[in-house]
Amino acid sequence: MLLCVTANHRNTPFETLERLSVDAGRLAESLAAGAAEVRGAVAVSTCNRVEVYLDIDAAPLAAHALARHGFERALTELGGADARELTTTAEVLDDAAAVHHLFSVCAGLDSVAVGEEEIVGQVRRAATLARETGASSGRLEHVVQEAIRTARAARAQGDASRTGRSLARLALDLVGSRLTDWASTEVLIIGTGRYAATTVASLRERGAQNITVYSPTGRAQLFAQRQGLEPTNDLSASLHRADVVITCTTRLSVGVDDVPAGARALIVDLGLPRNVDPAVGALDGIALLDLETIRLHAPLVHWSAEEDARAVVDAAAHSYVTAASVEPAVVALREHVLGVVQAEIDRARSRGDDGRVEEALRHLTSVLLHTPSTLARRHAAAGRGEQVVAAVRTLYGLDIEPVAAENDATSDATSDAATAPQAATRSSSASSAKP
Repeated sequence: MLLCVTANHRNTPFETLERLSVDAGRLAESLAAGAAEVRGAVAVSTCNRVEVYLDIDAAPLAAHALARHGFERALTELGGADARELTTTAEVLDDAAAVHHLFSVCAGLDSVAVGEEEIVGQVRRAATLARETGASSGRLEHVVQEAIRTARAARAQGDASRTGRSLARLALDLVGSRLTDWASTEVLIIGTGRYAATTVASLRERGAQNITVYSPTGRAQLFAQRQGLEPTNDLSASLHRADVVITCTTRLSVGVDDVPAGARALIVDLGLPRNVDPAVGALDGIALLDLETIRLHAPLVHWSAEEDARAVVDAAAHSYVTAASVEPAVVALREHVLGVVQAEIDRARSRGDDGRVEEALRHLTSVLLHTPSTLARRHAAAGRGEQVVAAVRTLYGLDIEPVAAENDATSDATSDAATAPQAATRSSSASSAKP
């Protein structure tokens, strides 16, 4: 079954999320290797969430326990003994709830700034990393790809791209309410990652012209050259000149001792863990805007674009979940038909078939299986999943396992064998591949 363990801005204080911030790739690997029942893991760690999506082959109660204990164990391994205490607010979602949550996250509907555009890229990178390290599974890969496709559809339907509700844009909206003119504002960006590039684009949309970049890791020169900015290696002098400072790195970059006397600036901390010591906000002439403040100022009303996007996500998540309910029946039907076909292929080989009979049979099998597989999922989406399962049992006398016990590797192997007009040696290799 699919599960999600999530600690996010809705159920966990930002101070706790700061301490939970870990390397997503290592978290997924640790969880995937933690128990034999865990068949795959994908971890997502962003500025307002740390969560893992798990494919667990166990009964619901056991799967929930494995998910929560595995999350605690992995965080303890990566974050030290104190990390165990930080998981108490994390929520465990399973099956339909986990799928709907993932779809909502990808579409930016579960972000601090509703409609945030960066999150779908972060989920995509997390899934890619899990796949490359062997931590993912076929089921997780499939649901993530569906979530990404749904995010694109939701953005198109809800026009989220024009609405521009990214975290950086929301922060700059709050800053802009205190400024008279962006064109005359001295802006300092601390950080050179993807979020920094997004912030630069948002600043230029507002007319900002005087933008300087500083990097704690010495990458300011290259980033400035790419973005057409002014680099600096002198943090203190730059802080003294700046009217607005925006931090978006992965480490603490600004402490009380870094701020020179006489500096007057509005500092926006977009980092998690936080990039700016909270004590900086108490200095004379300094105002500090952090993620907690941004969350409190996030719009509470539902604009029409958000409603449209939510409708797309709800429909897609429901369709995915209902289609999954008949997947064991589809797999059982494929296995049955393929077994019959394989027997005929073996008989043809024994009679000296040169491969043409085998190719024709595999092609015919693919054609014959396509329509019932498609219609089964369509009927499931219409609420007739139980009838589909009953029909397959009755007509073919098959023993259909429940969804939680479905074997992904068998499912993928049978699908491959049905569609590939290749020799049996290739089919046997496909059956051992992870979906």
